[in-house]
Amino acid sequence: QVQLEESGGGSVQAGGSLRLSCAASGYTYRSYCMGWFRQAPGKDREVVASIDSDGSTSYADSLKGLFTISKDNAKNTLYLQMNSLKPEDTAMYYCAALSRGGYCYNVPTNIKTWVDFGYWGQGTQVTVSS
Repeated sequence: QVQLEESGGGSVQAGGSLRLSCAASGYTYRSYCMGWFRQAPGKDREVVASIDSDGSTSYADSLKGLFTISKDNAKNTLYLQMNSLKPEDTAMYYCAALSRGGYCYNVPTNIKTWVDFGYWGQGTQVTVSS
């Protein structure tokens, strides 16, 4: 059974940094697409960043250069380093895993695919104050 558990959220002032972690279990970690998503109150869930089996990454355009996604296959852990945080980054942050049949070459950019077929953690709250 796939299980994902996020940690590392909290409250920080604007300009600060946080590092989120997502511990995964129950599947062959390296074979899945992995991603970070966020949802602010009253808004749709959106993609933050994703990473494929080889470690290739992609980001939401507005977050390039500010956030960094990475993973440690030996520890089955996904990370999100968030720098220069802004109040608009306040949201619940989720990690998700998506099977692509044994190896993730191209990470789906359609969030509906992740919602319909992915495995999700419970989320960790990030609050950025001005």
